[in-house]
Amino acid sequence: MSEPPKEQPSLPARRAFVVQFRAEVELEHDSFTGRVEHVLSGQALKFASLEELVAFFVHVLRQEQWPRGP
Repeated sequence: MSEPPKEQPSLPARRAFVVQFRAEVELEHDSFTGRVEHVLSGQALKFASLEELVAFFVHVLRQEQWPRGP
């Protein structure tokens, strides 16, 4: 008898990021600056806009979708 497939966690660690905003962030002026790091791979970026932050998320999450070799 085979075991049923294990459920994937709804918040997998491979999709975890740490985002740190600089003290000078001005939310009323949409000024987002800081650093983001992908927890699993260690890839990091200093960002100067919300667009750069989102682009980093997209870049890392797209890499995750490619099959990995042995």
